[in-house]
Amino acid sequence: MGILKKVKVPETLRAKIAGESLFNEGVGVVLVTVLVAVAAGGEEAVTSSGVFGLLVVEVVGGIALGLGMGYVAYRAMQEIDEHSLEVLIRLALVMGTYALASRLHMSGPLAVVIAGLFIGNHGKRFAMSEETRQHIDTFWSALDEVLNSLLFLAIGFEVVSISVTGREFGAALFAIPVVLVARFIAVSVPMAVLSVRDNFTRGATSVLIWGGLRGGISVALALGLPPTPEKPIILAATYGVVVFSIVVQGLTIERVVRARVR
Repeated sequence: MGILKKVKVPETLRAKIAGESLFNEGVGVVLVTVLVAVAAGGEEAVTSSGVFGLLVVEVVGGIALGLGMGYVAYRAMQEIDEHSLEVLIRLALVMGTYALASRLHMSGPLAVVIAGLFIGNHGKRFAMSEETRQHIDTFWSALDEVLNSLLFLAIGFEVVSISVTGREFGAALFAIPVVLVARFIAVSVPMAVLSVRDNFTRGATSVLIWGGLRGGISVALALGLPPTPEKPIILAATYGVVVFSIVVQGLTIERVVRARVR
């Protein structure tokens, strides 16, 4: 997002990239949770009703919880005009929603994303003064930088501790093109369907495909897998994809934006 701001990408395209990233991560966590539950439960767990029920609880429950908690925070913020208290309300919303979702076996990331979108759009327009908006934006921007720095520091330490053999290295090389092809399909097909009704910024598909950087969520999900013989391979493949996306895609996305977006 910092690179996109520097090259002056249209605001609508930046909003699409940010929104797609949030929902992509939330849905990714849900799918991994379902697949791990199926794998851990054995053959008897692989039933359409069981998988569907788990998806409904995780996804629908997470969305409903996020909307409910977001509305509660919104009403609280309507009654006050003190930026320090509103920052605390937002922090409580994030921590409380995630903790409650985990306790209810719902998707914490999706719940927090939905609550954040509700407050960030509806709450910003109708429950905050201009001064409060500036203070809150500054606070979350600074917190985002700090947490990202800590995250990549942790990723660096984990990379050093991984023992790479020929098998792990091959898995990483194989995973990179697979992820790129999957990203191409996952972005281009919906964009082609939606373009019948909506007009998109020129080059939006290319930017969304190449701008799909992997990072902390992918690593956290891989590290959180149960201890199995396959875990080191999955972890190595995940790190290969993350390093490629950050180093190669991250350093070249600006060129893609300048070449494709007009």
